[in-house]
Amino acid sequence: MPHDLTRLDAALAAYPRATLLEGPTPIQKLSRLSQLPDMNGCNLYVKRDDLTGLGGGGNKLRKLEFLLGEALAAGADTLVTWGGFQSNHARLTAAVAARQGLACVLILTPSAVRNDDDFCHNGNVLLDDLFGATVHRLPRGLAPDTYAAELVDTLKAQGKKPFVMPLGGSSPRGSLGYAACAAEVLRQADALGIQFDRIIVPNGSAGTHSGLLAGVTLAQSSTQIVGYSVLATQEQASATTLEKTRQTLQLLDPSAALADNAIHIDGSQRGEAYGAPTHTMLEAVRLLASREGLLTDPVYGGKAFAGLLAAVRRGDYPAGSNLLFVMTGGLPGLFAYRSAFD
Repeated sequence: MPHDLTRLDAALAAYPRATLLEGPTPIQKLSRLSQLPDMNGCNLYVKRDDLTGLGGGGNKLRKLEFLLGEALAAGADTLVTWGGFQSNHARLTAAVAARQGLACVLILTPSAVRNDDDFCHNGNVLLDDLFGATVHRLPRGLAPDTYAAELVDTLKAQGKKPFVMPLGGSSPRGSLGYAACAAEVLRQADALGIQFDRIIVPNGSAGTHSGLLAGVTLAQSSTQIVGYSVLATQEQASATTLEKTRQTLQLLDPSAALADNAIHIDGSQRGEAYGAPTHTMLEAVRLLASREGLLTDPVYGGKAFAGLLAAVRRGDYPAGSNLLFVMTGGLPGLFAYRSAFD
């Protein structure tokens, strides 16, 4: 089905945007993996959003382009955000602040399922410190958003101009980054001479999924977006994704309509809790690494890729389907989960 990027391009141009990527990230075919008999003739591709260079790379940089654009337009001198100890968004916010010469304050919350030394001190936590962020580690049970609000008041009283980056960068403004990515993917598909039947993403704070869905909706593309929930239950993730997609479309074009059946969320790969390793995740990470030499993280990409593998093996997609998996980065998380791979 043909698509039209005119509306989407014009809508995105209305918002301030900082340049944090070096250009379009490549799309690559997983040729060796696609040849396996249990892939049932499907063509698997990856969108390499792990190859964004700044701060170790990852999908959060696309969101930060629009959030930083908003922060700079407001004259901010300090970026404030929160997340778990191994938050990729926190790490990249710190890296962006370092690049821009801004102060950065991170509020990190403990995990409900992991407290080993690698998790608490390696991976993203190590990088937060290297990027020069001021880190507040909260005890369990203290609400990070409440703490952040109090901290912002303190910073303002000190004469600072703080700007709060939302959890995961996944506000409607941040989600514009993946609406822009949708346009990028559609142009790349045209150049490759193919159409992607599905784009598969991990769904955590829902900004990546919502942005892509808003983008393909405005471009009138028939490509479906499928998310694998890694944070909330399937029902919660579906409701959050629907609301954020509508909010993102409201920013882009209030007249745009979202189809009632547009939300596709699979909750089968989450495991017992956010960040909890699963056998299917471990197998998926190892398969992608050993078959294609590519690395995906254990919290987001590993679980979503496990979901894609399960769907393809079940025969959910007919032979010849072109399936694009968005590699969202988070590589430092592998080092924080060393014991899970032992």
